Amino acid sequence: MDKPTPKERVEHVLEAIRLIREFVAETDETEFLKDKKIQSAVQFQFLIIGEAFRYMDKDILAKYDYPWHIPRSFRNFIIHVYHGIKVERIYYATQDLDRLENIMKNILNHEF
Repeated sequence: MDKPTPKERVEHVLEAIRLIREFVAETDETEFLKDKKIQSAVQFQFLIIGEAFRYMDKDILAKYDYPWHIPRSFRNFIIHVYHGIKVERIYYATQDLDRLENIMKNILNHEF
């Protein structure tokens, strides 16, 4: 299997954000905390986001003001500290994707 191109990685992040929003649409925190399927689906999309950032072009990312270490760290946390995840934190992260989405769209439009 070929490795994704830099453009495809940005598209993967945007698709993961879209899916996260779809999964939590009309779901409040209480419902999210009860629904293991939604939790699992959302966590998987955050893994995709973090993995995509592990291999993105650092020179491109450096042009945009964003704490790029956060998605990578979040991925690592989900994978390596799966037993200690506070599901509330996952839910809060679903509510904080606007800035990342906007920057990814800017990268897609200006870099490729």
